[in-house]
Amino acid sequence: MGSLSMAPEERDNALQELKIYGRDPRNADPIFKKEGVSMLLAFAFNDKASSETSRGALRVLANSMVLKPETRKMFVNSGYATKACKRLDTESWDDEFLLSRILFLSTYSEEKIKLSPLIKEYGLACSINSNIGRHAMSKSADSRTAVGSMEEMALPETLKLLHNVTHFCPEEISAFTPSVPHIISLLRARKLPNSKVLDPPFGPLVNSLLNLDMTAESSKSAMFPSGEEANLGSKLIEILDRAINEYSGSELDANVTPVVKFLLEVYNLAPELVQKKLRESIIPTSEDRENVLGKGSSLSSRLLKISIDPMAPHLGPVISHLFFLMSESDASQFVENVGYGYASGYLFRNNVPVPASAKATFDAADETGSPRPVNPITGQFIDREEPDDLPPMTEEEKEREAERLFVLFERLKKNGVLSVQNPVEQAVREGKLRELKDDEVEEAD
Repeated sequence: MGSLSMAPEERDNALQELKIYGRDPRNADPIFKKEGVSMLLAFAFNDKASSETSRGALRVLANSMVLKPETRKMFVNSGYATKACKRLDTESWDDEFLLSRILFLSTYSEEKIKLSPLIKEYGLACSINSNIGRHAMSKSADSRTAVGSMEEMALPETLKLLHNVTHFCPEEISAFTPSVPHIISLLRARKLPNSKVLDPPFGPLVNSLLNLDMTAESSKSAMFPSGEEANLGSKLIEILDRAINEYSGSELDANVTPVVKFLLEVYNLAPELVQKKLRESIIPTSEDRENVLGKGSSLSSRLLKISIDPMAPHLGPVISHLFFLMSESDASQFVENVGYGYASGYLFRNNVPVPASAKATFDAADETGSPRPVNPITGQFIDREEPDDLPPMTEEEKEREAERLFVLFERLKKNGVLSVQNPVEQAVREGKLRELKDDEVEEAD
């Protein structure tokens, strides 16, 4: 098996045909069997095989691991991961692309691949660091290389491999710290695409940094180089601003959450000057307060809307945390910055005591610097609020509304949606509400 008895051209043509057949697994079962995978591995890692033969076998193997997850386990059990790691130390974009993809897919194998030995004994970290460094040093690193070029395709595969290895093998994260300056360099230097800003390479660039040690001196120096301390933060704000317009639904939640997480990391480590600029980009301004916060088109307004969007279950809380962090992790300042309506959910979920002043009117500076009273719930300047033309509720209407709320809370508790004390029940117990007579109770909808 893996014999090179066939003529090189005949062998390469056969592998090309296999690649075509392997695109439709319905009629190509032998490719995905143990014998087929073993044959591909033998050709792919045969030292006597030509580079064309080896890459042809790697392409079929990579496609197999995408289409048939069980072939990932076959690769892991074959023992060829060690050879793949050694060969990953390459100057070929083609080899980098294929080997990184195969190793990346193996991290999702049912049979868990042992990453620590690959890192410590077979140079996996060194190869990844070296390959990312090659991309950073490439002459095309300062611009978007031609779409579809092998260099452009190889970089995201290496970054995805880096992310998974550091996720599944956190005890070896320090071995990948040398990659941080290269990734930051690529993130800062590359021009953003015209659409879908987090499509490769920018999404993978951000994701790859999430598990790495950003507190290392080399990492901080790369993030905040002398004289250009604010550049990375500005680039991230630009990416975030575009991303929340270009993605929606589950795509928004999956793609933008890592950006906000990394922005949190940058803000935590940034010097005060950079933190100030980031706050100016994120925290609502006096112009935002001309309306109810979250109703405008500014970046802060759009972020606030997403922070309470049920379609963004991961992104929403991270955005709220960013606002809280930029409020010096102070609950009172947090409420003043975003309004109690947006702050209350975060404070409750994180067991942060609600400040006594949370619902008290406060003053905020307008565009001239003059103080103006602000509605603490909505965050809007009070003198800009629309007049309430509705007549005040009668006592009976208030009591009926309280009864409806009581029934609603009880139903939610029964269904497991809420596990908190019914506020209406608490108010009745404390004597803040009187119970209605039988003929006054109205059935809730």
